[in-house]
Amino acid sequence: MPKHLIEGIRRFQTERFPLYREHYERLVAEGQRPSTLFIGCSDSRVVPHLLTDTLPGELFVVRNIGNFVPPFEPDAGYHGTSAAIEFAVLALGVTDIVVCGHSHCGAVRALYAPPDPASPHVSRWLGLGEEAKVDGPVTEPMLRRTEQRSVVLQLGRLMSYPMVRERVERGDLSLHGWHYVIEDGSVSILDVRLGEFVPIAPHPASPYP
Repeated sequence: MPKHLIEGIRRFQTERFPLYREHYERLVAEGQRPSTLFIGCSDSRVVPHLLTDTLPGELFVVRNIGNFVPPFEPDAGYHGTSAAIEFAVLALGVTDIVVCGHSHCGAVRALYAPPDPASPHVSRWLGLGEEAKVDGPVTEPMLRRTEQRSVVLQLGRLMSYPMVRERVERGDLSLHGWHYVIEDGSVSILDVRLGEFVPIAPHPASPYP
């Protein structure tokens, strides 16, 4: 076991956990009641609870390569992300679903590279982002555009889930597209009316620019 992880657990037990003991006990006694399903990338630089400043129990998190959403498929296969979506909507009753893409996404960059025969599962999974690709030379602005287009694509796929579509059309569930820029901490939110991602302005009281 990596030593730094063991030390991290010890710091959690002695420093962090005591601060939230009552909160954890309440989560056990009352069960989890997250309001939001957060679909994010497995990238180690993206930390949903840190990004949203939320406590345990507030987010139901699904992470995978590229923050992709597979289409709804009523078959007997093993569908991890699909099962999590179903559970969040049907069992937990979340009222919001966030699909959060991010800058410098390896999955998005891989869309423009030849498939690796040694990684057949990754190659097939990347197919879920193919429609987001744009023509032209691979540049950072082009990759940023692809990352955002992919978020929109995944939001559309969410509507292929009957339980999602039913609740969205009823007004009980809202879908949100985010794009997080790792190097400066900014987050932009998809404005459907404008058809573009709009930056979230810092809090007026924030000492940061």
